[in-house]
Amino acid sequence: MDTHGRGTSAPHHHGRTTLTTDGLPSWLDPVVRAAATVRPDQLSRFLPPEGGGGRQSAVLVLFGEGEQGPELLLMERAGSLRSHAGQPSFPGGALDPEDGDPQGEGPLRAALREAEEETGLDPRGVQLFGVLPSLFIPVSDFVVTPVLGWWRAPSPVGVVDPAETARVFTVPVADLTDPANRAMAVHPRGHQGPAFLVESALVWGFTAGVIDRILHFAGWERPWDRDRRVPLDWGS
Repeated sequence: MDTHGRGTSAPHHHGRTTLTTDGLPSWLDPVVRAAATVRPDQLSRFLPPEGGGGRQSAVLVLFGEGEQGPELLLMERAGSLRSHAGQPSFPGGALDPEDGDPQGEGPLRAALREAEEETGLDPRGVQLFGVLPSLFIPVSDFVVTPVLGWWRAPSPVGVVDPAETARVFTVPVADLTDPANRAMAVHPRGHQGPAFLVESALVWGFTAGVIDRILHFAGWERPWDRDRRVPLDWGS
């Protein structure tokens, strides 16, 4: 997620920025139901400040279908960045004024725009079908809206700007639900949160929290060892 709101001259041919569930594969039905019914406090204890505040932003939670079945698109931030260096994340970033109303289609446009800027994704191949409640990242003062998409017509993706992104990759949902790939990540400051050890990466923090809650409320979660701890420098 681009937390610096950098200017860019990337093309802005937005995909369809309305939400529709028409024609989705049936395996996404539990995610559609979860998005429609989940409460903010069921996703995180960090909720947007009452009365406003925080920088409005959005991430694209993009489901595709790969060789190993359903998968999610992730990216790994460049190791040289000031914030969240080397951390896997969903594509996303701050809303720009031209994205429009933060309470309306603004997060949808921002999620697609940032995904295009960061991964080269063609937003015309993405069908947006749901939005999760906005959450808060206190350390960066971001109010983040997770936007759910179906990669109806996959396009090539990869690193657009090596200064921002180290790699772009997909993770099979089967790997995310595999108990062998799950643990609790321990932050140097002591707090802990769900993590996934997939594609030679440790997915933790906000991104892992959202994935964990989607798996849980979609009924895809398998029992895993919540006593297993991994440090944030796992694998390095």
